[in-house]
Amino acid sequence: MRNKFILNILAILLLFSACKKDFLDRSPLDGYTNNNLWTSANDANAALVGVYNGWINADFVIGSDCASDNGFDQYPWEGLLVYGNGSVNPSLVGVLSYPTTKAYNLYDYVTITKCNFFLANIGKTPMDATLKANMIAQVRFIRAYKYAIMSQLYGDVPLVTTVLTADQSLASVRTPKADVVKFIISELAAAATDLSVTPNSGDGHVTKGAALALKARIELYNGNYADCITDCQAVMQMGYVLYPSYTDLFRMKTQNNNSEIIISAQYVQSTYSNNMPGKMASNSSGGYSSFIPVQSLVDAYEMANGKPITDPASGFDAANPYANRDPRLAATIMYPGESFTQVNGNPTYYDPFTTTSADYYASRNNTSPTAYLVKKYNSNLTDFSQLFNAGLNIPLIRYSEVLLTDAEAKIELGKIDGTVYDDINAVRVRAGMPAVDKAVYGNQATLRTLVRNERRVELAFEGLRFFDIQRWGIGSQVMSGPIYGAKLGTITPSTGKYTVTGAPLNIETRVFADKNYLWPIPQTEIDLDKNLKQNPGY
Repeated sequence: MRNKFILNILAILLLFSACKKDFLDRSPLDGYTNNNLWTSANDANAALVGVYNGWINADFVIGSDCASDNGFDQYPWEGLLVYGNGSVNPSLVGVLSYPTTKAYNLYDYVTITKCNFFLANIGKTPMDATLKANMIAQVRFIRAYKYAIMSQLYGDVPLVTTVLTADQSLASVRTPKADVVKFIISELAAAATDLSVTPNSGDGHVTKGAALALKARIELYNGNYADCITDCQAVMQMGYVLYPSYTDLFRMKTQNNNSEIIISAQYVQSTYSNNMPGKMASNSSGGYSSFIPVQSLVDAYEMANGKPITDPASGFDAANPYANRDPRLAATIMYPGESFTQVNGNPTYYDPFTTTSADYYASRNNTSPTAYLVKKYNSNLTDFSQLFNAGLNIPLIRYSEVLLTDAEAKIELGKIDGTVYDDINAVRVRAGMPAVDKAVYGNQATLRTLVRNERRVELAFEGLRFFDIQRWGIGSQVMSGPIYGAKLGTITPSTGKYTVTGAPLNIETRVFADKNYLWPIPQTEIDLDKNLKQNPGY
């Protein structure tokens, strides 16, 4: 654990002073020591900037769907491929060699150490008590968020709430997940009392709504449905509103002061940017096609009449598979023949099948082997002057998730009343879908199927699908066997008409075992700290 826990004071201060989080309205300050850092509210805010710096990894939020049945990451060196196909092992985790296979690593205590350092020192700062309490609450939220992610991915993890010495870090043991969850819920409840009640600060600061929404999420994940409903109801009284356009919800032009975004990871071009638009964009647009949807996700979107495509009465046409579908399909996924605008502003049609096309699926030149692309964040590429240097914020919790969480918790408790339908209908109708047919979805079993699918299509590529698979215990059903892309076909250049000519693209065959519900602890951590025990099966 040493390489994760041990950040000496100088290193922590360098992290704080190097931060460039413009959204916190604080310029970088150099020359801090622990003796002079805590002398004013401005200095405490600079330390808070350092806590926010790097607390979220945008790659994981979007890319983790490639460790689920929603997506596929074709590049082994990006670290998600082995989680998707079940071949991950502890020795792969954290290996940074390029371009060989590695595994994504979120077993990371850097942000937690910064949180602990902040909380250990903020008390000495002479400043307004209310402002100090608010800062403390923000940091407690961030620490709780990090523990929420780690405990979901790894199960038992060392629960560290103070700054450790070197000897202490090498004597760590894994805290039972149940105790970590209790800590997370307690921290979020405490933080909520001192956080701003403003529905959306617009600047990336944690608010009360974020604390209660995350608390509700964790309670849902752990079967504490009654408290989950209570927290959802509290958030629902705070003034959040679904944004009118599902497509525009994820664009840069609407990302600040958006009525639906409860908390997001904030970025500023050239200052604190991310490369997500470039990683998702097509080769013809200058992108890498890294995180790509698979056919299973496409099939999850209902027809526009509200019927699943497997229903013989749905009107689904296999020869025209993307017509008359849930509008969220076109908003989330770029499919063959769909029109799009390239960076230079020229409209064209996405063509992954013509051998001379820059997006030909089989060229493996930054093209999608499934013939699909993520469009959710890239609906208008002209929004970005630089695809790999973008100020695109990444939503972490949206109000639509709270509505679906409230509905699911009530369904699981058997408290099925009009509010369950109200929650789900609000999400569906905003997207352009019809209200739930109560004659079809009128009991716990059918509503459970509906709300689970609604979560999948509403929240695709927002970092939640693997956790849903995990908590529902459906890994062997949805994560084993071959995964497919679109059916082979041709694209008419002038109209984008997609004509099916062959079978679905066969991408890979996946294996899922019970051990894959958890990620392996990195072998480097086991080697450093003999007190740590590996997850079962690894």
